[in-house]
Amino acid sequence: MSKLLAGRYELIEKIGEGGMAVVYKAKDRLLNRYVAIKILRPEFTQDEQFLDSFKRESQAAAGLQHPNIVSIYDVGRTGNINFIVMELVDGRPLSDFIKEKGHLDYKTTIDIAKQMASALSIAHKHQIIHRDVKPHNIMITSDGVAKLTDFGIARAVSNATMVADTSKIIGSVHYFSPEQARGAYVDERSDIYSLGIVMFEMLTGRVPFDGETPVEVALKHINDDVPSPAKLVPGIPPALDKVVLKATDKYQTERYKSADEMLEALKNVEFVTQMVGDRVFAGEKDNKLRHDENVVAPVNNKREDREQEMVVVPANSKKPKSKTDDSKKKKKIAIIIGIAAAAILILFGILYVSGIIGGGGKEVVVPDVKGMSYSEAKEVLEEKGLKIEKADEPIASQKIEKGKIVSQTPSKNSKVKKGRTVRVILSAGNTELKVPDLKGLSYNEAKTLLSEMGLQISKGDEVDSDSISEGLIASQYPAAKTKVDKGDIITVNISRGKKDAVIPKLVGTKFTSENDISEILSKYGYKLGKVSYEESYETPGTIIKQSPDAGTTAEKKTTVDIVISKAKSKATVPNLTGMTYDQAESALQSLGFSIGRVTEEENNGFTAGTVFKQYPAANSEYQTGSTVDIWIAKKGE
Repeated sequence: MSKLLAGRYELIEKIGEGGMAVVYKAKDRLLNRYVAIKILRPEFTQDEQFLDSFKRESQAAAGLQHPNIVSIYDVGRTGNINFIVMELVDGRPLSDFIKEKGHLDYKTTIDIAKQMASALSIAHKHQIIHRDVKPHNIMITSDGVAKLTDFGIARAVSNATMVADTSKIIGSVHYFSPEQARGAYVDERSDIYSLGIVMFEMLTGRVPFDGETPVEVALKHINDDVPSPAKLVPGIPPALDKVVLKATDKYQTERYKSADEMLEALKNVEFVTQMVGDRVFAGEKDNKLRHDENVVAPVNNKREDREQEMVVVPANSKKPKSKTDDSKKKKKIAIIIGIAAAAILILFGILYVSGIIGGGGKEVVVPDVKGMSYSEAKEVLEEKGLKIEKADEPIASQKIEKGKIVSQTPSKNSKVKKGRTVRVILSAGNTELKVPDLKGLSYNEAKTLLSEMGLQISKGDEVDSDSISEGLIASQYPAAKTKVDKGDIITVNISRGKKDAVIPKLVGTKFTSENDISEILSKYGYKLGKVSYEESYETPGTIIKQSPDAGTTAEKKTTVDIVISKAKSKATVPNLTGMTYDQAESALQSLGFSIGRVTEEENNGFTAGTVFKQYPAANSEYQTGSTVDIWIAKKGE
């Protein structure tokens, strides 16, 4: 490779490398500035898929202008050399700081996480998903600014993107979202999950999931819950612990909806912890990143800036007091007390909703409010932390007097979370009977309601319904608001759900028995079909294929075939030292292996073009189908 690229960029030294590219420090002769240049590895220049990915990176990232994102200056191609010219960051990866400190204090974690959430917010607004958020891709500058780099696997999307081939999933498995690990649809919430994992590592000094193989780690992301950082390291604020756990929820719908929402949560935690002070979180170690330790300090500490701007009046500069001064002083004190009281109330509210104090999110038992007036029920429910809503029209009742509650949903003794709304129906008294609207109720709920009115119920047919969930009442006869006599029978038809439903995802599920899988499918109206086994790197006993695929719309009673993983047979890895690439490839293929990553390095102790190192090592036992990485010697310059 020439030392001068595109007649403009003078390559100085290699400063980093990744799976796809090598990064060099260079000097832009035209603008007389230092830059970083990422050059695609030679082995990928003939691969159109990698070239497309490299091109997408440059096009996607070039449009992102943000202080927490590494800037892209130029994109080019010279012969077979594809390159991107980027901002040269004066700093080190976050991974270095975590390794050096063991773990970071919660204030530094909040500061860095806020900057990353801000960076992701901009990327997501440009329909760009990073897909590889990890400490190695977060640079910390000498003045404490965190910068997100390496959009090498980012993809511009309209709404969501999909990893089509799970054998080619890109990214770092320890920071994978469950949907990345499954090879499923990926959207902005995947980056939020990865940022949550990075926060976990900053706070604890380790990743939540580890294993002997990438597949083992990926399965843990799919099946296991991320543990609480606060249970591993003392001194982490409960509210910050909740941010990490919400960001890393296995289910996308339970995570923050956007990076902006996560950023707002982090700001709330920061405000609360500043107001409360460190003493609340006993056990927090003082391991901030400080300049005097050659480590970067948190930035934007506005509180410290304000303290430095305060002016101290000398003790001997007092003026004689006057009545006017006393009056002003009293007025100031009153104002200060008022502001302090308001601040305490606001702080209490934030502490409560943030989870530092109080019991937000706890489950409560719904009380029985039947027979009560609306106001009585409202008082009882609000004491439990529940809300109340009444139906638009009252219904006739032979047992409950007018104005009292006839029925409630959820029913008494149900367990619900605080803040849930209880819907009640009031009695119109023993008047002319009108059939209530029963659609959407369960059979038992409708039976109870009709019994209160002096009416009977009869179960009719099971019917298809696009709008009513399976097992609930889809239609009735007579219709709602029809006048009837006491003792009349109301016939209800029960929904069996949509005629066509969506095949559930079975891939990744542990196969325990055919009965268990049949039970899962039966909930969706499907049946288990053919069960077969196939050698795979997946954990033995895991479902690795299904037909029809998950997400396919199909008629109920359709059979679903599954393929279950079984362990691959093992073979001894041959010694490749001294072989050419072709010889090594032939030797590996004869034993069921293939060549993985190929790296060329200067090594004058071996003939140029021959293998001088390999991984896994020769004579080790490995599963057939595995790849073997090789290092090929080249002459030094």
